[in-house]
Amino acid sequence: MCKPRQTKRGQESPPSPARPRPRSPRRPETMARKGVSYVTAAQLVSMVRDPRVAIIDVRDEERICDAHIAGSHHYASDGFADRLPEIAEATRAKETLVFHCALSQVRGPSCARMFLDYLSEAKEESAVKSITVLELGFNGWELSGRAVCRCKDAPCKGVCS
Repeated sequence: MCKPRQTKRGQESPPSPARPRPRSPRRPETMARKGVSYVTAAQLVSMVRDPRVAIIDVRDEERICDAHIAGSHHYASDGFADRLPEIAEATRAKETLVFHCALSQVRGPSCARMFLDYLSEAKEESAVKSITVLELGFNGWELSGRAVCRCKDAPCKGVCS
């Protein structure tokens, strides 16, 4: 059964971005990860169609009950750590990853940082240069009137709205 949808109360500002982490000595300068930053829904609209960008939805069962951002990949937060190698392989050619959960206050930023740490320690190369979190998460995206997809495809093919 689906849980009730989370809502945001008040006009709180999003959490501040993480402080930059030291570079791993194994990574060349061009692949250095500087930390997790945030992107607004308006900024993401212009990024969605770029084939070098991947949207990572880390919501759990809410994705089944609610819609999702077209073209997004789903890796539920409750099993995220176990799937890090799979996620790295699926996003190997992407330059920018945008993580989100319902509100992007806990799960989205946590998974983004976990993936950043994983890539920093990984021996294999990746094209990923930027890891971001969607401000206000999926709920903010949908409430701002942005297009959503209700398909059940995994991964979403991005042709629905």
